[in-house]
Amino acid sequence: MNGSTGVFARQFERIGRTVELGLASGRVISVSFPESPAADADADHPLLDRIGAYLEGEPDDFTDVQVALTLATDRRRILEATRKIPYGETSTVSQVVQLSGLDSDDPEDVELVKDALEENPTPLFVPDHRVEASTATPEDVAETLRAIER
Repeated sequence: MNGSTGVFARQFERIGRTVELGLASGRVISVSFPESPAADADADHPLLDRIGAYLEGEPDDFTDVQVALTLATDRRRILEATRKIPYGETSTVSQVVQLSGLDSDDPEDVELVKDALEENPTPLFVPDHRVEASTATPEDVAETLRAIER
């Protein structure tokens, strides 16, 4: 996003919350869904415009958005695999385990995937709402996102 750095946030009626983005050098480093925007957040950013269009039903998988995942390698691999789940589809945790190159029969691998999804720093751009499990996206927001993508 052209080297943008800062916190950007906008309230969206469709989800009844704010989408707040943290950017560093044009890469998304955080996404959250607070009740209202932070006082120092800027509401003007092209990504917020895209999110608004997406929330109104315009298909967008956001795969072109640069995301900076500063996580342990195993968790980053899981979130990168999650990012490949196509728009409008859902996956199970077991499928994400397999997509990540892990063993879906190993309880530790399954738990690792669940933990990575719950700690996802960039929901929406790493679409954990497309996984049928506990995720970083609040459940009410995840339900709305899944409904939008149907």
